Amino acid sequence: MLLNSASPTFYQRRGKRAFDALISGGGLILLAPLLAAIALFVRARLGSPVFFRQPRPGRAARPFTIVKFRTLRVSSSDHADDDAARMTSVGRALRALSLDELPELLNVVRGDMSLVGPRPLLMQYLERYTPEQRRRHDVRPGITGWAQVNGRNALSWEEKFHLDVWYVDHCSFSLDLKILAMTMWKLAARDGISQPGHATATEFLGSTER
Repeated sequence: MLLNSASPTFYQRRGKRAFDALISGGGLILLAPLLAAIALFVRARLGSPVFFRQPRPGRAARPFTIVKFRTLRVSSSDHADDDAARMTSVGRALRALSLDELPELLNVVRGDMSLVGPRPLLMQYLERYTPEQRRRHDVRPGITGWAQVNGRNALSWEEKFHLDVWYVDHCSFSLDLKILAMTMWKLAARDGISQPGHATATEFLGSTER
């Protein structure tokens, strides 16, 4: 964990991982009935597969497989890359409440992700980052993060990456608690679910801040 030039704190070295394991493990147990109900709902409305799996870069950009509930129709030759065309009312509802993200608790238990950190993006974005933006991979990616509670997909990519790197440099137990509390508030308000005019977010094609 390369948090500026300062030595990592105990929370950054050990406490954060212990906190993640405790909360995500307990969350999976408590939410098991809800997870089962969502899985059955997705299976009934969208068919198989129930889960969406995709390689994403984790800490130090090492790839892992992220797990979410599926929210899009299975791609066809006509709309393979068009999320808006493949989005369903079921998918919109799951994304609006961030219920599609709940299986990521499994990624947290495994150590692929953290409860709080920069969101894990697509593998092809790695070569498009500036050196400063690439620092977002100095920590484990998170289910929620500083960018998510400060605008989420309503922000530009540069704004999101700036917030991600700020989090890397200021990671602490109190900040994580604040982000988790703000996440609950944002979910209730349903802020920043997508970029204006898009189903989710536009593709990151590279930054002008090089």
